[in-house]
Amino acid sequence: MGQSYLRDPFFDPTKSSFMKRRSFLKTTSVASVAFAAPNLLTAKSKKALVLGKGEFQYTVEHGWGKLPENHIYGNASHGVAIDKAGLIYVTHTGKPGSLFVFDEKGKWIKAMGQIHIGRGHGIDIREEDGTEYIYLSPSHAGLNFTKMTLDGEVVWQKGQKLLGELSGKYPGRYRPTNISFSPDGGYFLGDGYGGSYIHQFDAKDNYLRTIGGRGSADGQFQTPHGQWLDARDGTPKLVVCDRANKRLQWFDMNGKHLRTQGGFLFPADVDVQGDIMLVPDLHARITLLDKENRVITHLGDDESWREKALSKGFRTKRTEWQDGRFVHPHDACFDKNGNIFCAEWVTGGRVTKLTKV
Repeated sequence: MGQSYLRDPFFDPTKSSFMKRRSFLKTTSVASVAFAAPNLLTAKSKKALVLGKGEFQYTVEHGWGKLPENHIYGNASHGVAIDKAGLIYVTHTGKPGSLFVFDEKGKWIKAMGQIHIGRGHGIDIREEDGTEYIYLSPSHAGLNFTKMTLDGEVVWQKGQKLLGELSGKYPGRYRPTNISFSPDGGYFLGDGYGGSYIHQFDAKDNYLRTIGGRGSADGQFQTPHGQWLDARDGTPKLVVCDRANKRLQWFDMNGKHLRTQGGFLFPADVDVQGDIMLVPDLHARITLLDKENRVITHLGDDESWREKALSKGFRTKRTEWQDGRFVHPHDACFDKNGNIFCAEWVTGGRVTKLTKV
Protein backbone atom coordinates (compact mmCIF):
# COMPACT_ATOMS: atom_id res chain seq x y z
CA MET A 1 0.00 0.00 0.00
CA GLY A 2 1.59 3.20 -1.15
CA GLN A 3 -0.12 5.31 1.48
CA SER A 4 1.27 5.50 4.98
CA TYR A 5 -0.72 3.85 7.75
CA LEU A 6 -0.30 7.05 9.73
CA ARG A 7 -3.56 8.45 8.40
CA ASP A 8 -6.96 7.15 7.44
CA PRO A 9 -6.95 7.42 3.62
CA PHE A 10 -10.73 7.75 3.52
CA PHE A 11 -10.82 10.75 5.79
CA ASP A 12 -10.44 14.28 4.42
CA PRO A 13 -11.24 16.83 7.12
CA THR A 14 -11.11 19.73 4.64
CA LYS A 15 -14.30 18.57 2.92
CA SER A 16 -17.88 18.20 4.08
CA SER A 17 -18.00 14.73 2.50
CA PHE A 18 -15.23 12.19 2.44
CA MET A 19 -13.24 10.19 -0.05
CA LYS A 20 -13.56 6.98 -1.29
CA ARG A 21 -15.45 -2.88 20.12
CA ARG A 22 -16.78 -2.97 22.13
CA SER A 23 -17.73 -5.29 24.74
CA PHE A 24 -19.17 -8.70 24.02
CA LEU A 25 -22.35 -8.66 26.09
CA LYS A 26 -24.61 -11.68 26.31
CA THR A 27 -27.32 -10.33 25.91
CA THR A 28 -37.28 5.38 9.76
CA SER A 29 -34.91 7.81 9.19
CA VAL A 30 -32.87 9.67 11.75
CA ALA A 31 -33.71 12.90 10.01
CA SER A 32 -37.39 12.36 10.79
CA VAL A 33 -36.96 12.32 14.54
CA ALA A 34 -36.34 15.13 16.98
CA PHE A 35 -32.70 16.09 17.43
CA ALA A 36 -31.91 16.92 21.01
CA ALA A 37 -28.94 19.13 21.77
CA PRO A 38 -26.54 17.57 24.24
CA ASN A 39 -26.65 18.77 27.79
CA LEU A 40 -23.27 20.23 28.73
CA LEU A 41 -23.07 21.29 32.37
CA THR A 42 -20.14 22.69 34.25
CA ALA A 43 -20.53 23.24 37.97
CA LYS A 44 -18.04 25.02 40.17
CA SER A 45 -16.33 21.70 40.69
CA LYS A 46 -14.29 20.55 37.71
CA LYS A 47 -15.64 17.02 38.03
CA ALA A 48 -19.21 18.07 37.18
CA LEU A 49 -18.85 18.02 33.37
CA VAL A 50 -21.88 16.13 32.06
CA LEU A 51 -23.08 15.18 28.57
CA GLY A 52 -26.50 13.89 27.54
CA LYS A 53 -30.03 14.25 28.82
CA GLY A 54 -32.64 12.49 30.93
CA GLU A 55 -31.68 8.92 31.78
CA PHE A 56 -28.69 9.15 29.48
CA GLN A 57 -26.29 11.56 31.16
CA TYR A 58 -22.59 10.88 31.54
CA THR A 59 -19.65 12.45 33.29
CA VAL A 60 -16.65 12.88 31.02
CA GLU A 61 -13.08 11.69 31.53
CA HIS A 62 -10.87 12.43 28.53
CA GLY A 63 -7.45 10.79 28.40
CA TRP A 64 -8.59 7.73 30.36
CA GLY A 65 -5.93 5.05 30.85
CA LYS A 66 -2.30 5.95 31.42
CA LEU A 67 0.46 4.40 29.33
CA PRO A 68 3.90 3.51 30.69
CA GLU A 69 7.07 5.01 29.30
CA ASN A 70 7.90 4.07 25.69
CA HIS A 71 4.31 3.01 24.98
CA ILE A 72 2.47 5.22 22.49
CA TYR A 73 -0.79 5.17 20.57
CA GLY A 74 1.01 6.58 17.56
CA ASN A 75 -1.18 8.25 14.99
CA ALA A 76 -4.44 6.97 16.47
CA SER A 77 -6.34 4.89 18.95
CA HIS A 78 -8.76 2.93 16.78
CA GLY A 79 -10.85 0.24 18.46
CA VAL A 80 -12.06 -0.62 21.94
CA ALA A 81 -13.49 -3.83 23.44
CA ILE A 82 -14.09 -5.26 26.91
CA ASP A 83 -13.74 -8.84 28.15
CA LYS A 84 -15.81 -10.64 30.82
CA ALA A 85 -13.35 -9.67 33.54
CA GLY A 86 -13.84 -6.00 32.68
CA LEU A 87 -10.42 -5.48 31.08
CA ILE A 88 -10.42 -2.85 28.34
CA TYR A 89 -8.57 -3.50 25.06
CA VAL A 90 -7.59 -0.57 22.81
CA THR A 91 -6.10 -0.99 19.33
CA HIS A 92 -3.63 1.56 18.01
CA THR A 93 -1.02 2.44 15.39
CA GLY A 94 1.81 2.99 17.86
CA LYS A 95 4.09 0.65 19.77
CA PRO A 96 4.72 -1.86 21.15
CA GLY A 97 2.32 -4.26 19.45
CA SER A 98 -1.05 -3.06 18.23
CA LEU A 99 -3.17 -3.51 21.34
CA PHE A 100 -3.01 -2.10 24.88
CA VAL A 101 -4.90 -3.63 27.81
CA PHE A 102 -6.11 -1.74 30.91
CA ASP A 103 -8.04 -2.68 34.01
CA GLU A 104 -11.39 -1.06 34.87
CA LYS A 105 -9.68 1.83 36.66
CA GLY A 106 -7.39 2.65 33.73
CA LYS A 107 -4.26 0.94 35.04
CA TRP A 108 -2.10 -0.38 32.21
CA ILE A 109 -1.84 -4.18 32.17
CA LYS A 110 0.06 -5.20 29.04
CA ALA A 111 0.72 -4.73 25.33
CA MET A 112 -0.40 -7.35 22.80
CA GLY A 113 -0.90 -7.87 19.09
CA GLN A 114 2.70 -7.92 17.89
CA ILE A 115 1.42 -9.73 14.80
CA HIS A 116 -0.23 -6.46 13.68
CA ILE A 117 2.38 -4.10 15.06
CA GLY A 118 1.50 -0.48 14.40
CA ARG A 119 -1.59 -1.43 12.37
CA GLY A 120 -4.30 -2.03 14.97
CA HIS A 121 -7.85 -1.24 13.89
CA GLY A 122 -11.05 -3.18 14.62
CA ILE A 123 -11.45 -5.42 17.66
CA ASP A 124 -14.20 -7.54 19.18
CA ILE A 125 -14.23 -10.22 21.88
CA ARG A 126 -16.47 -13.28 22.12
CA GLU A 127 -16.80 -16.20 24.51
CA GLU A 128 -16.93 -19.59 22.78
CA ASP A 129 -17.44 -22.77 24.83
CA GLY A 130 -16.21 -21.05 27.95
CA THR A 131 -13.12 -19.46 26.37
CA GLU A 132 -12.86 -15.84 25.26
CA TYR A 133 -11.25 -14.94 21.95
CA ILE A 134 -10.09 -11.66 20.45
CA TYR A 135 -10.96 -10.99 16.81
CA LEU A 136 -8.71 -8.37 15.21
CA SER A 137 -8.80 -6.60 11.88
CA PRO A 138 -5.62 -4.69 11.00
CA SER A 139 -5.70 -1.57 8.88
CA HIS A 140 -3.30 -2.81 6.23
CA ALA A 141 -3.68 -4.59 2.88
CA GLY A 142 -0.86 -7.02 3.62
CA LEU A 143 -2.17 -8.26 6.96
CA ASN A 144 -4.88 -10.74 7.94
CA PHE A 145 -7.98 -10.88 10.07
CA THR A 146 -6.79 -12.70 13.18
CA LYS A 147 -8.48 -14.72 15.90
CA MET A 148 -6.42 -15.17 19.06
CA THR A 149 -6.79 -16.07 22.73
CA LEU A 150 -6.66 -13.44 25.47
CA ASP A 151 -3.04 -14.54 25.94
CA GLY A 152 -2.22 -13.75 22.31
CA GLU A 153 -2.08 -17.29 20.90
CA VAL A 154 -3.18 -17.18 17.24
CA VAL A 155 -6.08 -19.51 16.35
CA TRP A 156 -6.45 -18.58 12.68
CA GLN A 157 -5.79 -15.87 10.14
CA LYS A 158 -7.76 -14.98 7.03
CA GLY A 159 -6.42 -12.59 4.42
CA GLN A 160 -6.86 -11.47 0.85
CA LYS A 161 -5.63 -14.67 -0.78
CA LEU A 162 -8.02 -16.97 1.10
CA LEU A 163 -10.95 -14.57 0.90
CA GLY A 164 -10.35 -14.18 -2.81
CA GLU A 165 -10.39 -17.92 -3.36
CA LEU A 166 -13.61 -18.28 -1.36
CA SER A 167 -15.55 -15.27 -2.61
CA GLY A 168 -14.16 -14.65 -6.09
CA LYS A 169 -14.05 -10.93 -5.25
CA TYR A 170 -10.30 -10.44 -5.49
CA PRO A 171 -7.79 -9.43 -6.86
CA GLY A 172 -8.77 -5.91 -6.08
CA ARG A 173 -8.42 -3.52 -3.22
CA TYR A 174 -8.41 -5.20 0.21
CA ARG A 175 -8.02 -3.57 3.60
CA PRO A 176 -9.88 -4.84 6.70
CA THR A 177 -11.79 -2.67 9.14
CA ASN A 178 -13.94 -4.66 11.55
CA ILE A 179 -15.63 -7.88 12.65
CA SER A 180 -18.99 -8.85 14.13
CA PHE A 181 -20.68 -12.04 15.30
CA SER A 182 -23.83 -14.01 14.51
CA PRO A 183 -25.76 -15.68 17.34
CA ASP A 184 -25.11 -19.21 16.03
CA GLY A 185 -21.34 -18.85 16.45
CA GLY A 186 -20.60 -17.52 12.99
CA TYR A 187 -18.98 -14.21 12.18
CA PHE A 188 -18.68 -11.43 9.61
CA LEU A 189 -15.37 -10.01 8.32
CA GLY A 190 -15.57 -6.43 7.04
CA ASP A 191 -13.27 -5.33 4.22
CA GLY A 192 -14.34 -1.74 4.73
CA TYR A 193 -11.37 0.17 3.35
CA GLY A 194 -10.96 -2.27 0.46
CA GLY A 195 -13.70 -3.61 -1.77
CA SER A 196 -16.48 -2.58 0.64
CA TYR A 197 -17.39 -6.22 1.18
CA ILE A 198 -18.53 -8.14 4.25
CA HIS A 199 -17.63 -11.85 4.22
CA GLN A 200 -19.79 -14.22 6.25
CA PHE A 201 -18.61 -17.48 7.87
CA ASP A 202 -20.45 -20.08 9.95
CA ALA A 203 -19.45 -21.42 13.37
CA LYS A 204 -17.24 -24.09 11.77
CA ASP A 205 -15.28 -21.48 9.77
CA ASN A 206 -17.02 -22.39 6.51
CA TYR A 207 -17.46 -19.53 4.05
CA LEU A 208 -21.11 -18.72 3.41
CA ARG A 209 -21.41 -15.59 1.31
CA THR A 210 -20.21 -12.06 0.60
CA ILE A 211 -22.44 -9.04 1.17
CA GLY A 212 -22.17 -5.64 -0.46
CA GLY A 213 -19.62 -4.20 -2.82
CA ARG A 214 -18.94 -0.58 -3.64
CA GLY A 215 -21.93 1.64 -4.44
CA SER A 216 -24.76 3.69 -2.98
CA ALA A 217 -27.79 1.47 -3.68
CA ASP A 218 -29.43 -0.49 -0.88
CA GLY A 219 -27.20 -3.46 -0.07
CA GLN A 220 -24.08 -1.69 -1.36
CA PHE A 221 -21.50 0.18 0.69
CA GLN A 222 -19.03 3.02 0.57
CA THR A 223 -16.73 2.00 3.42
CA PRO A 224 -18.64 -0.44 5.66
CA HIS A 225 -16.45 0.66 8.52
CA GLY A 226 -18.19 -0.95 11.51
CA GLN A 227 -20.83 -3.58 12.18
CA TRP A 228 -22.60 -5.41 15.00
CA LEU A 229 -25.46 -7.74 15.85
CA ASP A 230 -28.80 -6.01 16.45
CA ALA A 231 -31.40 -8.27 18.07
CA ARG A 232 -33.31 -5.62 20.01
CA ASP A 233 -36.64 -6.62 18.45
CA GLY A 234 -36.02 -10.31 19.10
CA THR A 235 -34.79 -11.13 15.58
CA PRO A 236 -31.01 -11.04 15.02
CA LYS A 237 -29.83 -8.74 12.24
CA LEU A 238 -26.49 -7.46 11.02
CA VAL A 239 -26.30 -3.68 11.25
CA VAL A 240 -23.56 -2.01 9.20
CA CYS A 241 -22.12 1.51 9.42
CA ASP A 242 -22.02 2.47 5.75
CA ARG A 243 -19.73 5.35 6.58
CA ALA A 244 -19.20 7.37 3.42
CA ASN A 245 -22.87 6.91 2.45
CA LYS A 246 -23.73 8.42 5.86
CA ARG A 247 -26.19 5.72 6.83
CA LEU A 248 -26.82 2.45 8.61
CA GLN A 249 -28.03 -0.68 6.82
CA TRP A 250 -29.64 -3.81 8.28
CA PHE A 251 -29.40 -7.35 6.87
CA ASP A 252 -30.85 -10.69 7.95
CA MET A 253 -28.57 -13.58 8.85
CA ASN A 254 -28.66 -14.77 5.23
CA GLY A 255 -27.32 -11.48 3.91
CA LYS A 256 -30.65 -10.11 2.63
CA HIS A 257 -30.98 -6.35 2.84
CA LEU A 258 -33.80 -5.31 5.15
CA ARG A 259 -33.68 -1.57 5.62
CA THR A 260 -31.58 1.58 5.35
CA GLN A 261 -31.57 4.55 7.69
CA GLY A 262 -29.93 7.83 6.77
CA GLY A 263 -29.36 11.05 8.63
CA PHE A 264 -25.94 10.22 10.08
CA LEU A 265 -22.78 12.23 9.52
CA PHE A 266 -19.96 9.67 9.20
CA PRO A 267 -20.94 6.64 11.34
CA ALA A 268 -17.91 4.62 12.36
CA ASP A 269 -19.12 1.65 14.43
CA VAL A 270 -21.99 0.21 16.47
CA ASP A 271 -22.60 -1.35 19.84
CA VAL A 272 -25.87 -2.49 21.42
CA GLN A 273 -26.84 -2.90 25.06
CA GLY A 274 -30.42 -3.74 25.95
CA ASP A 275 -32.66 -1.51 23.82
CA ILE A 276 -29.97 1.12 23.20
CA MET A 277 -27.76 1.40 20.12
CA LEU A 278 -24.49 3.33 20.35
CA VAL A 279 -23.03 4.90 17.18
CA PRO A 280 -19.69 6.74 17.41
CA ASP A 281 -19.55 9.23 14.54
CA LEU A 282 -16.22 10.37 13.13
CA HIS A 283 -17.72 13.85 12.81
CA ALA A 284 -17.24 14.77 16.45
CA ARG A 285 -20.21 13.18 18.20
CA ILE A 286 -21.63 9.95 19.64
CA THR A 287 -25.27 9.08 18.96
CA LEU A 288 -27.62 7.00 21.11
CA LEU A 289 -30.69 5.44 19.48
CA ASP A 290 -33.69 3.81 21.13
CA LYS A 291 -35.29 0.48 20.21
CA GLU A 292 -37.15 2.10 17.30
CA ASN A 293 -33.89 3.74 16.12
CA ARG A 294 -35.02 7.20 17.12
CA VAL A 295 -32.34 9.57 18.35
CA ILE A 296 -32.15 9.82 22.14
CA THR A 297 -29.22 12.24 22.17
CA HIS A 298 -26.06 13.21 20.31
CA LEU A 299 -23.30 13.31 22.93
CA GLY A 300 -20.90 16.19 22.42
CA ASP A 301 -22.75 17.51 19.37
CA ASP A 302 -22.15 21.14 18.46
CA GLU A 303 -22.19 22.47 14.90
CA SER A 304 -19.63 25.22 15.40
CA TRP A 305 -17.31 22.85 17.24
CA ARG A 306 -17.70 20.23 14.49
CA GLU A 307 -16.66 22.76 11.87
CA LYS A 308 -13.50 23.40 13.85
CA ALA A 309 -12.88 19.71 14.52
CA LEU A 310 -13.11 18.91 10.79
CA SER A 311 -10.67 21.63 9.81
CA LYS A 312 -7.36 20.52 8.36
CA GLY A 313 -4.89 19.25 10.93
CA PHE A 314 -7.14 19.79 13.96
CA ARG A 315 -6.73 16.14 15.01
CA THR A 316 -3.11 17.02 15.86
CA LYS A 317 -3.86 20.23 17.81
CA ARG A 318 -4.37 18.79 21.27
CA THR A 319 -4.02 22.17 23.02
CA GLU A 320 -7.13 23.41 21.17
CA TRP A 321 -9.37 20.50 22.13
CA GLN A 322 -12.15 21.23 24.64
CA ASP A 323 -13.47 19.18 27.53
CA GLY A 324 -16.80 17.60 26.72
CA ARG A 325 -16.18 17.73 22.97
CA PHE A 326 -15.03 14.93 20.72
CA VAL A 327 -12.76 15.27 17.72
CA HIS A 328 -13.09 12.00 15.78
CA PRO A 329 -14.84 9.14 17.63
CA HIS A 330 -13.70 5.99 15.81
CA ASP A 331 -15.12 3.26 18.04
CA ALA A 332 -17.12 3.04 21.26
CA CYS A 333 -18.63 0.38 23.46
CA PHE A 334 -20.68 -0.11 26.61
CA ASP A 335 -19.34 -1.77 29.72
CA LYS A 336 -21.55 -3.93 31.94
CA ASN A 337 -22.68 -0.89 33.94
CA GLY A 338 -23.79 1.13 30.92
CA ASN A 339 -20.71 3.35 30.89
CA ILE A 340 -19.20 4.14 27.50
CA PHE A 341 -15.58 3.91 26.36
CA CYS A 342 -14.65 5.80 23.19
CA ALA A 343 -11.42 5.58 21.16
CA GLU A 344 -10.69 8.50 18.83
CA TRP A 345 -8.85 8.80 15.52
CA VAL A 346 -6.50 11.58 16.68
CA THR A 347 -2.74 11.97 16.73
CA GLY A 348 -1.39 10.50 19.95
CA GLY A 349 -4.68 8.65 20.50
CA ARG A 350 -7.32 9.39 23.09
CA VAL A 351 -9.69 7.21 25.09
CA THR A 352 -12.63 8.85 26.82
CA LYS A 353 -14.70 7.22 29.55
CA LEU A 354 -18.30 8.39 29.85
CA THR A 355 -19.62 7.30 33.25
CA LYS A 356 -23.39 7.06 33.49
CA VAL A 357 -24.82 9.41 36.09
